[in-house]
Amino acid sequence: MNTVQEEYEKDFYSWIYRNINLLRQHNFEALDIDILIDELESMAKRDRRELISHLMVLISHLLKWQFQPEQRSGSWRGSIREQRIQIRKQLEDSPSLKNQLVTGINSAYPDSVKLAIEETGLKADTFPDECPYSITQLLNDDFYPQSGKV
Repeated sequence: MNTVQEEYEKDFYSWIYRNINLLRQHNFEALDIDILIDELESMAKRDRRELISHLMVLISHLLKWQFQPEQRSGSWRGSIREQRIQIRKQLEDSPSLKNQLVTGINSAYPDSVKLAIEETGLKADTFPDECPYSITQLLNDDFYPQSGKV
């Protein structure tokens, strides 16, 4: 293993800044291109996973809000607001993630239902098979679903 690979394995933070400095100096020959590509791909995947995670929590709380109205709380409202803020900030930082919203919602929804079932004790057939909320509704600070079935 060479020293660049050792640094990558033992001190990732140092490796990052070493590569930043090499890029600033236009010293492209000293870069470990393969590892750099892998890390950039990992960053993109991480951002997508983070978006899906925020969507999952948001949708699960909206489902609980809709299907267990007697349990509504400030905590649920706060969580809904927080997830919307986090999603909005992430989309501001990476606008191209907007292209991932539909697939992200579809990916997050089954786990959102599982969370809602676990947290409410309601049966699975209480919840729709597909996400009942549009992207516009999910991101609208004023949207809270009405009680009951969709």
